[in-house]
Amino acid sequence: MNVKSSSKRASKRNVEAMPLAPVMSENDFAKLGDGLVAYIKTMTSEEASRMFPAVEGLPQGINLFALHAADGTPIALTDTRSAAVGHAMGDELEIASIH
Repeated sequence: MNVKSSSKRASKRNVEAMPLAPVMSENDFAKLGDGLVAYIKTMTSEEASRMFPAVEGLPQGINLFALHAADGTPIALTDTRSAAVGHAMGDELEIASIH
């Protein structure tokens, strides 16, 4: 019984001694990877019409692929994932995986 009790206290001390991770502001987080990192997001043509209002005549009911800068700024809209990857590579952007 004493062994369990002391091991619980030891593990509690280890947790308390761990430093807290620094907190990033929303602005700092948005700048993370700025100009170097991008992500690809699949979206419906309806979503794409709202996000890319300058693009006219999008076919309805299909999925498209949007390339975004790390801060969420839309960069390009394509009809295939491979074209979005190619655009990122052409701009020398690292593609981050999002979940």
